[in-house]
Amino acid sequence: MLYTVSMAKCIMIQGTMSSAGKSLLAAALCRIFHQDGYSVAPFKSQNMALNSFVTSEGLEMGRAQVMQAEAACIEPSVLMNPILLKPTSDTGSQVIVNGEVLGVMSAKDYFSYKKNLWKPILDAYNALSAENDIIVIEGAGSPAEINLKQNDIVNMGLAQKLNAPVLLVGDIDRGGVFAQLIGTLVLLEEQERSLVKGLVINKFRGDKGILAPGIKMLEDKASLPVVGTVPYMKLLLDDEDSLTERFSVSKDNSASKSSIDIAVIRLPHISNFSDFTVFDSYPDVRIRYVSRACELGIPDLLIIPGTKSTSADMRWLRESGFEGVIRSCAGETAVMGICGGFQILGNSIEEDGLHEKGLGLLPVKTVFGKSKIRTRVSGTLHDLNGFLAPLSGLAVEGYEIHSGVTESECRVGKESPFAYVQDSVTGQKKQDGCFDGNIYGTYIHGIFDADGVCPALIKALAERKGVAVSTKMVKSVRQIKNEQYDLLAQTVRASMDMPYIYDIINSYEC
Repeated sequence: MLYTVSMAKCIMIQGTMSSAGKSLLAAALCRIFHQDGYSVAPFKSQNMALNSFVTSEGLEMGRAQVMQAEAACIEPSVLMNPILLKPTSDTGSQVIVNGEVLGVMSAKDYFSYKKNLWKPILDAYNALSAENDIIVIEGAGSPAEINLKQNDIVNMGLAQKLNAPVLLVGDIDRGGVFAQLIGTLVLLEEQERSLVKGLVINKFRGDKGILAPGIKMLEDKASLPVVGTVPYMKLLLDDEDSLTERFSVSKDNSASKSSIDIAVIRLPHISNFSDFTVFDSYPDVRIRYVSRACELGIPDLLIIPGTKSTSADMRWLRESGFEGVIRSCAGETAVMGICGGFQILGNSIEEDGLHEKGLGLLPVKTVFGKSKIRTRVSGTLHDLNGFLAPLSGLAVEGYEIHSGVTESECRVGKESPFAYVQDSVTGQKKQDGCFDGNIYGTYIHGIFDADGVCPALIKALAERKGVAVSTKMVKSVRQIKNEQYDLLAQTVRASMDMPYIYDIINSYEC
């Protein structure tokens, strides 16, 4: 059914806590509105995540809004996420504005500075609003963090600026959802509370009939309707950050001895782990995230992923016992480092005047400066040796997003680049990465998504292992994602009062 809306309408999803399900519910509404015939775009004024994305213009944004843009069937744009914070420590973050690095700030300094970000936030929102019928806005964390409410730019501060109607989402799977919702409302100021137009209970398991008395009491105490009870869903969609369940649940594969075992080391500052989502599409591949050295074993492929803090994660590998374990299995398995993982495989890492010894498995060194590379690349793999030699010459594409310049320490003429690529932003042709025997390093995120790379990789590992496996995807990644977005939309549409949601959208001029 097509409900009537005018231009520049909006709705905002806020949560009682981080990981309450705001991102997925916002994606669901993006898909529903798109299915209903509207042009819709997601928006999150400030995102904090290590899992980021590079747009076609070479600009950086949070992956949650990329996922929501996919749900809306539109191209991702930094307008959807004008402010991105990438934590560099427990008390500081790299601040990215409109896709470019502003600098690194302590939490205290950023708290004082963020009021200066209203112009880029509102400019981005207005640009999206001028081109779409509906904007689905996502908050961050909880609006009831009273220590952060001053100069708030992402929750009720933004809702008040835009006069946006708000749906407040609670996570029943963690328990205490009634206290979450009521407590959040109690801590809001009257003007803020007046913008909340409905409550959503998310991640519900079980018989909704048993929940009915609680919903009635919740509605009475809150004087607000519960507009949806959304069931717990397991979906094959990209996750935003380290709260993902992907790290704690490996894809089930009972025939593990005859399958391809890929182990990804779960670094403390792991980033861009969406690089490995594609492996979920192959029935004979088992992907697991390993946080303890004793769990590693001898996988068919060991991957050291991207990281926001290369030196710190190298120290963690040493202190946790991973360094010795990686070295000992390097001769028996293929080892691959991506971005920060590539830097870790090298001989040394120099950052802020400090020198950190790397794993020493590749003859390279990395020196960090103030510049940051953000670009999309395409090209071909070099003539590789070792276990991955069958991948030689394959076409690859993806994106780079890193600080630090990595240089070869080989003798002149002895360099062994992993790939030859062209920078889409500058047009420059260059060498990427390095390999030495069965050790491979690259800066290319998304390299496994390129056509032909995964089948060739799986086939090469299977032949070495002496097993027969399928190299055919169950479905393409795009097809799987589209089906998952449709399933998400179908589930949320059936679980929420969509006529009421259209009514509140129509009642507000954002």
